[in-house]
Formats: sequence, structure tokens, C-alpha cells
Amino acid sequence: MPSFAIGETDFLLDAVPFRVLSGALHYFRVHPDQWGDRIRKARLMGLNTIETYVPWNEHAPVRGEFRTGGQLDLGRFLDLVHAEGMRAVVRPGPYICAEWHDGGLPGWLVADPAITLRSSDPAYLEAIGEYLEKVYAIVGPRQVQHGGPVVLVQIENEYGAYGADHEYLRRLTSMTRALGIDVPLTTVDQPTDEMLANGGLDELHRTASFGSRATERLADLRRHQPTGPLMCSEFWCGWFDSWGEIHHTTSAEESARELDELLATGASVNIYMFHGGTNFGFTNGANDKGTYRPIVTSYDYDAPLAEDGTPTEKYWRFREVIAKYAPVPDEVPEERVDAPVLEVRFDRSVPLWSVPVIDAQTFDHLPDATELGSTRGFTCYSTTVEHGGLLTFTEVRDRAQVFLDDVPVGTLDRELHEKMAPLPRGDGGRIAVLVENLGGVNYGPRLGEPKGLMGPVTLDGVEIAEWVAGRVRLDDLGPVREALSRADDGTRTDAPRRGDESPAVCGPAFVRGSFVLDEPADLHLDLRGWGKGVLWVNGVNLGRYWSRGPQRTSYVPLPVTRAGENEVLVFETIGAATATAQLVARPELGPTEA
Repeated sequence: MPSFAIGETDFLLDAVPFRVLSGALHYFRVHPDQWGDRIRKARLMGLNTIETYVPWNEHAPVRGEFRTGGQLDLGRFLDLVHAEGMRAVVRPGPYICAEWHDGGLPGWLVADPAITLRSSDPAYLEAIGEYLEKVYAIVGPRQVQHGGPVVLVQIENEYGAYGADHEYLRRLTSMTRALGIDVPLTTVDQPTDEMLANGGLDELHRTASFGSRATERLADLRRHQPTGPLMCSEFWCGWFDSWGEIHHTTSAEESARELDELLATGASVNIYMFHGGTNFGFTNGANDKGTYRPIVTSYDYDAPLAEDGTPTEKYWRFREVIAKYAPVPDEVPEERVDAPVLEVRFDRSVPLWSVPVIDAQTFDHLPDATELGSTRGFTCYSTTVEHGGLLTFTEVRDRAQVFLDDVPVGTLDRELHEKMAPLPRGDGGRIAVLVENLGGVNYGPRLGEPKGLMGPVTLDGVEIAEWVAGRVRLDDLGPVREALSRADDGTRTDAPRRGDESPAVCGPAFVRGSFVLDEPADLHLDLRGWGKGVLWVNGVNLGRYWSRGPQRTSYVPLPVTRAGENEVLVFETIGAATATAQLVARPELGPTEA
């Protein structure tokens, strides 16, 4: 029977020393038809293991269900890892951080004020038990002792940066063992004395997360993990991007030098990220350390394997380093080739207000987004006022556009701590507030906070109590397509056209366009000139775009496209000077300097 164990100085695979050379690859950030390609390219770089988180909120958006179809087919993903001859490390959290919406915790869970997150609270543990039972029903049979790829399972995630409830960690451990997980269990924390002490247990194998000064950091880890193999289970070789900041990159040469230093110590490693992928739909997270910073759609991470699956300079430098310590295949992946270059022309547009996608309900108070059944995407609030004045909100989470009788009067951005919108003095009218949840905070004390408008809301100091509010349904595009099919030919605009110039788009509006391909292909769609919104290609939500950058192009995976005509739908919240977009040859993720 195969086995994997922790020895005095090494991991032991079938009683033989085994160094884990792993790369992080999140199945939920990659189109499932591209999993095999990305896994194979990890092996060709010299890796022998694939690591992945498991996002609880994606699998269980409603309590009691557990989705495993399509992009959430964890079992198929692990089987593909095994078919490639590689091992697997699974990190089911339940909290994963990962720059992922609410750190992977489900909306129904974080909305319950009676539950204390990431603690030994019985109600929280009960919910975790339901989740882990489903996860381990998939992972358990795929453990190495049953002939599968899984060699390590992680308990929680960087818990020492959040709390010190050791009883919580013990309960997670006993729960994991009771559900049939027999492979070694690990924890991970940044290598400080406080975090390693608070986030680990002596009965679990401690690992560390860092991206530099490996010898020093491993020495810190060794003080808390006196025997067994040393492992950096998050070797940060790049970084994530936030809207309004630069595109973060690291030197391939310097990253390779740091990896070399790490491997020279004999330690095991998990490269975070080997391949980052994409925050499709409304899955991106956010950080808030006094200023709210939402994560961009691309999770390229400046990783060895780029968002579109092509090797970068870092890939080749890492491959050279790994070859000093382990066998590397002779086969190499192909270099990037230019994607098709085409123009996308949009032919029809309808304003948001004419499409029946808002689930409006009447309230005698100001509901947050959870009460509206919407913890992601957009919500819309409306009320009638008798006069203009200063409209003041307690807090906006996270971006609000204010309209008076469908005419825009202002935008409030949480990042700028904006809370007031002046309304024109006069007879008043119908106020509508379109609020976008830009991403659930994934790290720190604001984890799982409510979204939407925070009350009270006042007009010239007098509270507004009566509201009509609801979520904007963007998971079903049927009403949008139907409204577009009834629209007049030509994009709706109040501006005159000049010759062949495409008309302007005035948001918030849904806009339809198309392009033609000879055969399916990876694409990079450039919506420069547009303001802010959401993009679908052939019905697949590819995430947000925003003119503030840094990200300039949106990745369109090959399996989403088709030979012939391809549909593009855009929900543009601000506007576009001309209703055209470009498919460009290479990704453009933004400037690397401010």
C-alpha cells in the first residue's frame, strides 16, 4: 500500500525521502477544459505536486447544497493531477484568504450575526462539519494510501495572523481525522514567533509562508518545528493587483535566486502562484487596512505561467533552478503566440432601467445587500424625495451611483471615503442608487462584512426610511437578451454620429456586440475607452473591467470561444465614447510604476 509520512528530516513517500516541489493552481480560477494543460506545464517546469485551495462559498452558496459541476469539479481536477503523475496538496480552509471574495466563506454564513467566524463557536463548527464532510468525501478516496495523488491536507490558513483559539484548531483536526483524512496535516503561518505559536499545534506539521530571506525564515520556522521536513508552503514569487494601483511584478532573476536559496537548504516548497488564473464573475476579494482596496479581475500574479497559460521568463529561470535539485523533463512548453487581432462592434444597447432585472421589494427601513439576497454584484435602491438637498449616507459599500429621475447626479466611492451627494434644489423626484459590491474583504477583522448601503441615509439631516430595493439579477441573461432584441438597430445615444463612427454609450446600460473567429482561440479583449462594468462572452461572465486600471485587457479563455460568430455582452455603468472594442495580440495588465 502506498504511504506518505513525516520523517525525522524528510517527507517519506513509500518510506523513501521525498521533496515536495509544488505549484499553486486554483481549479476555480481556470476554465476546466484548461486544467490538464496547466497541470502538464507545471510538471514540465520540474514540479512534482499541485496545490489548491477549496472555496467553500463557491461550492455551497446555499446552505445544504454542494456544487461540483464544471469549474467546481474538484474530483476531476485531482484526477487530472494524478493522471499527470503528480501529487496533490489540498487546502480546504474553511477560510482560504486567496484574494477571494470573503476569503471563501459563504454569504449565508458571514451574514449570521450569531456566528463567530474562525473560532470554536459551536454554530460555526457545525457549519464547517457540513462543508468538510462534502469536501473529504471527494478528497478521502484520492489520498495516496488509496492509490490517489493527495499527500498533504492543510488545517485552516494563516490562522496565527487572525486569532489564537487552539481549541478551534484541535476541533478542525479531530473533524478532519474523523472524516477519513489520514495523510499528514499541516498549518501555514508567516514565520514570526507570535504567528507560528498562535496558528499551529504541536500535533500538526507547521510550515511557513514568505518570498525572501529563506535561510533566515526557515531558521525561525525550525524553532517552532524542531523535527521533520522544513517547508515553505507559500513561496511568494509575485503579487496580486488592486484597482487603482500599479501592476505588481518581481524580477525573474531575483525570484529565481530566492528559490535557489530556499531549495539549497533542502526544504520543500509550494510556489504561490505557479499559475494564477482569473477572478471570473464577482469572485474577487478585497483588502481593507483603513482604506478599501478591491482586487482586479486578472489573477496573473506575475506567476511563472501567465494568466493565458504561457510560460514567462520566470518559468524558464525557475526551471533552471529546479534542475539543480531534481530531474526536469526534456520536453518544454510552447512560447506565447499572438492572439487574433479583431475589432468588436456593438450594435444594440438598452438602459438598465428598461430591463426587468431588479428584484424590487418595499421596505420601511434601509436593507443591506444580504437582506436583498445579494452578497455580490449589484443592488439598486430607490425612493422619492420632495425636494433637493444634501443626501448623506453612513457608509457606501462599495461604489454608489446616484440618479435623480434617471439622470446621474454623483458617484460615491468607498475607497475615497465619500458619503455625500448634493441633489439639485427644486421639486425633488425619484432617487435611484446603483450600488456595486466590488469584492468581499478577504483578510483581517472586516472579513465577511455586510454590503450595500449602510444607514441611516438622510436628506438635509432628515432620515429617509422608506425604500424600494433589490438585487440586480445578472446570473440570468435571458431578460437582457430579450430587451436587446427589441431595441432599435444602432446603439442608443443622444450624441450625433459622424460618418462610420460608432455611437457613444451612456450608462448604466447593457450593450451587445460580436466578433467572428475562424477557430476557437485565447483572446485578450481591450475595452479601453469604456468606463466601468462587467463583461460576458458567449454567456460566460469574465469579470469586471475598469478604466482606472491597472488591468487594460480581459482574458477570454479558448474554451469560451467558438468558430463563427461570438457574442459579447457588456454592462457598462458609466459610458463609452464609441461603441467599439479591440481584440489585441497580447495581454496588457498595466504599468509597473506609478
